[in-house]
Amino acid sequence: MTGAEDSAPAIRVLVVEDDPVAADAHVQYVDRVPGFRTVGKAHSGAEARRVLDRTEVDLLLLDLYLPDGHGLQLARSLRAAGHQADVIAVTSARDLTIVREGVSLGVVQYVLKPFTFATLRDRLVRYAEFRGAAGEADSQAEVDRALATLRSPGPVALPKGLSAPTLDRVTQTLRAASPEGLTATAAAAAAGLSRITARRYLEHLVTSGRAARSPQYGQVGRPELHYRWLSG
Repeated sequence: MTGAEDSAPAIRVLVVEDDPVAADAHVQYVDRVPGFRTVGKAHSGAEARRVLDRTEVDLLLLDLYLPDGHGLQLARSLRAAGHQADVIAVTSARDLTIVREGVSLGVVQYVLKPFTFATLRDRLVRYAEFRGAAGEADSQAEVDRALATLRSPGPVALPKGLSAPTLDRVTQTLRAASPEGLTATAAAAAAGLSRITARRYLEHLVTSGRAARSPQYGQVGRPELHYRWLSG
């Protein structure tokens, strides 16, 4: 396959995340999206500045809670130093005051933890579409459409046969379980579902990276699968 899209340079991403396990996962997520590649990762604001001083970066995937300061403080200092990289903020905070403050600092998207690969991929693809827009807009409507591409991501589609309300019910059941997790039978009883239905949703959570599955061996018989929520 040839064409301008294939020859366009990849969008260079710096992952800034203090948790090494989460940082590695975010790097893997970014590198799975066509048109993007990670050029580094940093576990603190100071480390991020050092990377930016020696590496060309188009986009920061920025955790807002860093060991040496808030992510928005880092974004503010980068703007003052002349760095023009855009920012996708990664946070567990729901404070809309922070969201408003981030807009003026180049934060183009927010991704709430915990998130799946599909969620991040959706944000990255929309960012790439917005970034790739070129030429002059012919009307206000065209400007509005460009902004809507960036600001109004649609919901990530669930696999056929799964519904969002039931997924929420199973998710809440699993999150409320003990650290050892629970079986599909126990999840079904707690959520008011059949075992087969509960297992389908639990397997979806495993596939999307929000839950883990492991066998638990009893004294007799086959091991039972236990599912547990991945908090990060």
